[in-house]
Amino acid sequence: MGNFSIKEKYFKFILYIVVIGLINIVGITLFFRADLTKDKIYSLSQASQDVVETLSEPLSIKVFFSKDLPAPHNNTERYLRDLLEEYSAKSKKYFNYTFYNVTQEEGALTQKADTNRDMARDYGIQPVQIRIMENDEVKFKNAYMGLVILHGDLMEKIEAITSTNGLEYKVTTAIQKMNNKVSALLRLNEKVNITMYLSSSLNTIAPLIGLEQLPMLGKAVSDTIADLNSKSLGILQFKQMDISDKNKLDALGNKHDLMALSWPAIPEKNILEGSGAAGLVIEYKGNATTLPLITAMELPIIGTTYQMADPAALEEELNSIVEKLIGINKDIGFLWDHGAHSLMPDRMAMMQGRPGGGLQTFNKLVSSRYSIKPIGLKDGAIPDGLNCLIIARPTEKFTDYELFQIDQALMKGTNLAFFADAFNEIMPQQGQMGMPPSYEPIDTGLEKLFTHYGIKIKKAYVLDKQSYTHQAPKNMGGGEQNIYFAPMLKEKSINNTPGFMDNIKGLIAMQISPLELLQENIDADKVTATKLLSSSDESWLMEGMINLNPMFITPPKQKDEMKSYDLAYILSGTFTSYFKGKTIPQKEMGEKDITDEKTKIKGIAAEHTSLETSKPAQIFVLPCSSMLGDNMLDPEGRSTNSTFILNIIDHLNGEDKIAMLRSKQQTLNPIDQTTPFGRGIIKTFNIIVLPILVILFGLGVLAKRTSRKKKIANRFNA
Repeated sequence: MGNFSIKEKYFKFILYIVVIGLINIVGITLFFRADLTKDKIYSLSQASQDVVETLSEPLSIKVFFSKDLPAPHNNTERYLRDLLEEYSAKSKKYFNYTFYNVTQEEGALTQKADTNRDMARDYGIQPVQIRIMENDEVKFKNAYMGLVILHGDLMEKIEAITSTNGLEYKVTTAIQKMNNKVSALLRLNEKVNITMYLSSSLNTIAPLIGLEQLPMLGKAVSDTIADLNSKSLGILQFKQMDISDKNKLDALGNKHDLMALSWPAIPEKNILEGSGAAGLVIEYKGNATTLPLITAMELPIIGTTYQMADPAALEEELNSIVEKLIGINKDIGFLWDHGAHSLMPDRMAMMQGRPGGGLQTFNKLVSSRYSIKPIGLKDGAIPDGLNCLIIARPTEKFTDYELFQIDQALMKGTNLAFFADAFNEIMPQQGQMGMPPSYEPIDTGLEKLFTHYGIKIKKAYVLDKQSYTHQAPKNMGGGEQNIYFAPMLKEKSINNTPGFMDNIKGLIAMQISPLELLQENIDADKVTATKLLSSSDESWLMEGMINLNPMFITPPKQKDEMKSYDLAYILSGTFTSYFKGKTIPQKEMGEKDITDEKTKIKGIAAEHTSLETSKPAQIFVLPCSSMLGDNMLDPEGRSTNSTFILNIIDHLNGEDKIAMLRSKQQTLNPIDQTTPFGRGIIKTFNIIVLPILVILFGLGVLAKRTSRKKKIANRFNA
């Protein structure tokens, strides 16, 4: 009996060992993680899964991350490891990653770490400075926190991974971009021509204009282009031109907008009269882009200063231009005429030391995923095949024929993104200093088009008590001052139901107008109207005489004088043409049209030249063009304002999965402001009431313990 018991114990022990061993083997070989977070921030998004699952060639990621970093950077490294493991699990066999030790250590690992740091620098990954707490002192430390993605000969890099926020989006879009680029490169049937116009005559005056390094520029640029060509499957064809003849330079300037320099003879310096130019012209299939190698800027007092392009930063700029020319991304249109916003700054204004304007940040963010095609309605029709046409604050009148072009683009399925303003701000002229700007209502003719589709912009500004505040200067009374014409749109005012709006919890608008949905103009069976944004219940309108001086704006005294206003809509469905049943407008004939008119054969007429019902399409209307401004968007695209704008563009281009991925980790959630009375109550509770409650609780516990001790003592004494 005893022997059987011993055998049974040995059997159970061995069985336990086997089971534990199997569990460990399963745990090592199988990767599994349960994500219980609300927004699934630790799970791979569907967009990321789709990207890695479609990999057809090996892709490798090299990660350079310093070891033993303090919080929160150590958490970033752990998150990155888990994220890359998720990618690897979904990609089957074409995705792999490696972490390289770049930390200087004692012993044998030192040489290996040195080699890894050299590798990181070769890939363009430089250490970043982080702040750490050591021995109760704030210190700064250099740390490597970057990665490179290699796909064939192509490379993308993320130089500084300082936060987990938006990291999955960066990695996924980088991989997607590389896939698109490989496909585009393989489709090319001709070379991209890069011509460097660099006049040797410039070397004589280079020291006089502060460009001593100019003689070495040609070699540096040539090496940069050769390096870029090796990473682009050899699609670049490079040549250098040395032109000093002024007439030829003037012709180049007119053709390619290439800036030329001219100078008189300077006998005391043995310098003859001459001229020269320095710039790159990138050409592909009739399209050309100019990249200056010398820029001039007019500064007050100082005068004209000259700057030479940095060869180290030139490769990234060139790569971006080449990608746009060969079309690795979807095409979207951007209206550039009719006084609309410009994507690029005014060079002349910048040379004169004035703000250049332009939607530079917006252009950079959108161009990273799309190929923006400038559309000029005065030049011709809107090209077919555009997923989206962006119209940003036009101020000039459209002809009926131009409105017809926009209407027909919608009928063909081109989505419209309309960023409008109700008023045109006119700044005071010279001699009128101190006068406030005036505001003229904008009427371009587009209003009747959108009214027909079912949306109307009111000629007013929305003012909101829940608005942006700033510190007023002392001469204006100091303290916090509400900018009522800059509403802060909180979670209650944002419709998070559409997937692309998910997790958008706080936005700031500026000089935004109310929208009116014209239900009578909308066929509910064919068109769905979705409200995206609205103001708070503490809003009112400024109309008629516009004065945006914060000192002269006061909220209404009566609560019933305030209400919520609609601020953004998206209409989806099949629309009816504004020109249905109407005579098709005639184009105003220019010189070319007059010539073509002479070649027409009389008696031939075309029929069915317009569409009366659209393909499935969408119209987005936001009466606030300032939300596209550089002061409202961040260059990294991390702010909720940037996320909102980019998500709208993605949605209109059928990229909802990417939009949802971008907003996945947006965490801005503005706290509801309380009244001064409410703040006083909370302060009193924390300072007085809460300590009293703690004391009373302690006294209650003490009394209970004392009573218990007395009962025990009485029992034993009895």
